[in-house]
Amino acid sequence: MRSTSPRLVLIAAALAFSCRSAPVRPPPPPPVEVKEAPAVPGPLRLTVVGTNDLHGWMFPQVTRHPSGVQWEEGGLSVLAGYVANLRADNPGGVLLLDGGDLFQGTLAANLTEGAPVIDAYNRLGYTASAIGNHEFDYGPEGPVSVTQPGQDPFGALKARLRQARFPLLASNIYEAETSARPPWLGNDGTLLVEVKGVKVGILGLVTPSTPYTTSPVNVASLRFGSLAPEAMDAAKSLRARGAEVVIVIAHAGTKCGDCSNPHDTSSCDGHGEVFELLEGMPEGTVDAVVAGHTHGPMGHFVRGTPVIETWGLGKYFGTIDLFVDPVTHKVLKEQTVIRPVISLCEQVDEALRTCEGRRLKDRPSVKLVPATFLGRPVVRDAEVDALLEPARARVKQEEERQLGLTVPSPIGRHYEAESALGSFFADSLREADGADVALLNPGGLRADLPAGPLTYGGIYNVLPFDNTVATVMLSGEDLKRLLHAAYGSHKGVFQQSGLKVTLSRCPGAGRLKGWTLASGKPVEAARLYRVVMPDFLARGGDGLGPVLQSLPQGRIDFGLAREHNFRDLLVAHWSRSGGGPLVPPQPGRITFTDDGTPCTSGDLLDRH
Repeated sequence: MRSTSPRLVLIAAALAFSCRSAPVRPPPPPPVEVKEAPAVPGPLRLTVVGTNDLHGWMFPQVTRHPSGVQWEEGGLSVLAGYVANLRADNPGGVLLLDGGDLFQGTLAANLTEGAPVIDAYNRLGYTASAIGNHEFDYGPEGPVSVTQPGQDPFGALKARLRQARFPLLASNIYEAETSARPPWLGNDGTLLVEVKGVKVGILGLVTPSTPYTTSPVNVASLRFGSLAPEAMDAAKSLRARGAEVVIVIAHAGTKCGDCSNPHDTSSCDGHGEVFELLEGMPEGTVDAVVAGHTHGPMGHFVRGTPVIETWGLGKYFGTIDLFVDPVTHKVLKEQTVIRPVISLCEQVDEALRTCEGRRLKDRPSVKLVPATFLGRPVVRDAEVDALLEPARARVKQEEERQLGLTVPSPIGRHYEAESALGSFFADSLREADGADVALLNPGGLRADLPAGPLTYGGIYNVLPFDNTVATVMLSGEDLKRLLHAAYGSHKGVFQQSGLKVTLSRCPGAGRLKGWTLASGKPVEAARLYRVVMPDFLARGGDGLGPVLQSLPQGRIDFGLAREHNFRDLLVAHWSRSGGGPLVPPQPGRITFTDDGTPCTSGDLLDRH
C-alpha cells in the first residue's frame, strides 16, 4: 500500500482550514440613489397694467411750484419707462390694457384725429384697449366732426382701427337696424391671448350712455347694449374657447374717495356703472376689471373682483397682480395685489416721492430727484418721444399763439357746483349771441383757464371739442322742462347765464327747486326765449334729448352756418370787447337748499 506524502497532507489540511475560516461574503449592495422630492412650482404671476382716459394727453404736463421750481407730470414716453420696469420685474407676464377714451382733448391729438396716440400705443405694446364714447367724436375723416349726409360717421375711427397693432374692443356695440356686429370693428369685442402658459380672455365694453356723451348724430346708426348681460355672454364665449382667466376693459367706471383699503368700498359711488356691471353677474364671472370714463380713482375689490381706474389724462396708471395656480390655472384670489393710481414721474420730490401737483403745490419747498420704480430708475423712452415729435412740432406754434388777452388769476371750473369758469364762459356766450339764456354742460369744460397771457393752446385745453354754437327757441314752459332735465340728470351742475336757480344739494330727479330770470323776474310760460348752447347739448347730449326732440320743427339752429365754433366765438367776443383782463363775474346765480337729508353714495355724479 502506498503511503501519503506528509507534504500533501499539510497542504490539504491548510486548504481545509482556509475554507472553514473565510466564509463566502455576498457582494455589497448597489449604492442607494436618494431622490429629492420635486420642487413644487410657485403660482404664476400675471401683471395687469391699466390706463384710462388719455384724451390725447401724449406729452408731459408742466407743473409750477410757487417757489419757482417746475417739473413734468405724465406723458407716454415716461409711461413707457414704467412699463419697461414692470416687464423686467415680471418677464413675459405683463398685460398692458386701456379703459378707453384715447382721443379728443388736446390740439395735438385732435388735429391728427388721434394718429400719434396709436403710434405711441403700438410702440408701448398695448395688449388691447376698450372703445370709449369719445372715440366717436371725430366722425368722418377730415376737419368736419359732425357727420353730414353722405359721409361715413366712423371714418376717423376706422382709420385708427387700421393703424393699431392691438384690438380696440367693445362687445356691446351693434347696428341699430340689424342688431348685428358692425363688421368694420374687425372683432367680436373679445381677445384670447396666452401669458405664461395661461389662456387669458379679454372683453371690452363701452358705456351705454355713449349716444348722450358724444355727438349723437355720429352714433345714430348704432345700439349700445347693457353692461352685465353683454359681459356675461362675452365671458361665457371666452371660457368656451379655453380662457382660464377673463379680464374686462370697460369704458364704464365709478369714483372712490379713498383707495387706502381695497376691501372698503364705502367711499365709492356704489351706483356707478362698474358696480352695476359686477353686481349684475354671478361672482367669479370675470377675474379683473380695468375701468374708465368717470376719471375717478379706484383700486378696490367689488364682490371679490379687483377693479382699477385713475384720474386719467396721461398722468397715472394702476396695476393688478393676479396669481394663478400652476396646475389648475385658477386665480388664487386671496393673493391678488392691487396698486392703484400710480403717478407717472421722471422726477419726484425727495420727501414725498411723487410729482403729483395736487400733493406738492402747498408744500413750502420741492426738491426734485430722479424717479425709481420697482427698484430701477425710470428711463423715458426716446423712441416714443421721436414718434410724437412731429405732432408736437405741428401744434407748437398754434399752441403758443398769443391772443392779446390776459387772465389776471386762474379761473377754475367745478363739476358739482357753480364755477367761476362756467359763469364767465356762459356770460360771454350769451353776450356774444344776444341771447336770453346760455347753458353749458360742466363736462364740456376740460381744464382751468391759467393765469397770464392767454394762448390759443390755453383756451383749447379748456374747450377741446369743436362744437358749433346752437340756438334754441323755447317757451317759458319748455325752458322749465329743459332745466328740470339738465339739473335732474347725474351730469353735474349745468352752468348758465341769464337765470338764477335753486337746487337741492343731492342730484337726481326733482333737484331743481326754483328758477327766475337773472333780474329776479319770473319766467313767463308762454313767452319765447332765445337759449344758446353748444350743439352737443342741442343735439340731445347729456340727457336733454327727450325735451329738445319734442320741440316744433324749426326751433333749433345748430349753428352750422356760423363763422366761428364755440371756442373761437368766445375769443372773438373777448377781443371785440376791448381785450381787457378776463375776470369772472361774482358768484350767486346757483344756490343750494339743504333739507338735512344726507346724500347717498349713489348721488355722486357721472363724468362727460
